[in-house]
Formats: sequence, C-alpha cells, structure tokens
Amino acid sequence: MKFALISDIHGNRSALEAVLANIDARGIQQIINLGDCLSSPLDAVGTAEILMARNLPTVLGNHDRQLFDRPASEMGLWEAWVIDDLHDSHINWLKSFSKTITYDDVLFCHGTMEDDNEMWLHAEGPQNRMINRDRAEVADRLGDTAATLIGCGHTHTADLVRLPGGPAIVNPGSVGCPAFLDDRLDPPFVFQTGSPDARYAIVEKVNDTWRADFIAVPYDPTEMAALARSKGVEDWAQALETGWLA
Repeated sequence: MKFALISDIHGNRSALEAVLANIDARGIQQIINLGDCLSSPLDAVGTAEILMARNLPTVLGNHDRQLFDRPASEMGLWEAWVIDDLHDSHINWLKSFSKTITYDDVLFCHGTMEDDNEMWLHAEGPQNRMINRDRAEVADRLGDTAATLIGCGHTHTADLVRLPGGPAIVNPGSVGCPAFLDDRLDPPFVFQTGSPDARYAIVEKVNDTWRADFIAVPYDPTEMAALARSKGVEDWAQALETGWLA
C-alpha cells in the first residue's frame, strides 16, 4: 500500500503543478490531500480547478472550512484575499470534504481527528517558534483509533513520529507555503523552513512497517510571488522565493 500525501497548498498553483508532476513521474496512483487548499494571496481559482479535475480524496482543513462557515465580513485575512474570486462550484466542492478519511488501517485528517485547527505533532514553543510535542501529548490525541498510519497536516512541518506500540504519524509539510508570519500574536509567530521548495511525502507499507520519504520539489515561484506583491503582501513573496522571512 502506497500513498502520496499532499497538504497545505494554500493557493500556490505553481507549487501544486510541480508536486503533481513529480508524483506522476514516480507512477504513484493514490494521492491524498490533507486540506487547506486555497486560502492565500495567490491563485485560489487556478488551484481549485486543478484539484477538482483530479478529484483527489481530500480532508477538510481549517482554512477550507473558514471559507464557508462564516459571513465574508468575519473571515480571516487569508480567506478575505480569495473569497470574492471563488464561485459557488468551488465553495460546494470545499463543503464536500470529509473531516477524516480512512482506508483499512490508515487514517487521514488535517489537524487532529477531532479538531482541524489543532496541531498534532507540533506546538508553538519558546520565542514563538514551532517545536515538537512530547510523546505523551502526541499519544493523548489518538483517542481509540486502531490505525497503524495517520497522516496529518496543518503545521506545514514535515515530520514522522512513531509511538511505541502505536501508529506512525506523518506530516508531509506544505506544498505551497514554506514560511509565514502571524502578527496577531505578541511577539509575532514566525514559521520558516529555509527552503522555497514544494513539499510532500510518500508513505508505503513495507514488511508491515510504514516508511515515509519526504520530497522537496524545486519549482519557479516567480508568478506566485508576483501575485502576492500585487496584493501588497511582501512577506508572502519573500517566503515563496526563499523559504525565509526578512
């Protein structure tokens, strides 16, 4: 059993195209999308059209949900950038996503099984940087699932955790958002991978053990960075070009 896991595309059509081309070149048939597809100052419509044509199994991310669960006047900035560009067909497609997806002993979600806005493997740590959760905190979020593999996204941080006697939990990282700044916090929360590459993961069961290969795909971010700058969002442009924030 083999899956390609993609997550947190955030409207980055160019990164999505590069990742899908890489997956196709490897002959991987089953792709699972772990959510947060469109919200960003980038190309929400172009991204949606590619994903809708592919008809990938997709779990509902917090930023997907926030495009339809509240009035436009109450949406966050990432949703406000794109909501006026989307059509009813795009919103109905988002509404069709499942909270979780299961195949035999495999489970996929966005944040955790219970909360699409919760970080499973990571937390906001000292100096407002992303850190890994302790083993007990990761295990507490398992509930009663018997899954041997769990795929989750949300934190944009590629990671594999194996719980003793429990499942392997894989976060494939972010296809389209390699760094971001949340200035709603004091001090602001900074996330940066230090690489502009588009990221995804390949998970495969080999001899009853799940293994994960984390893939970083170089691509040309010029068009997407220009879109961000056209909307006055320089930090996004810098993140796309470098994986860093100035």
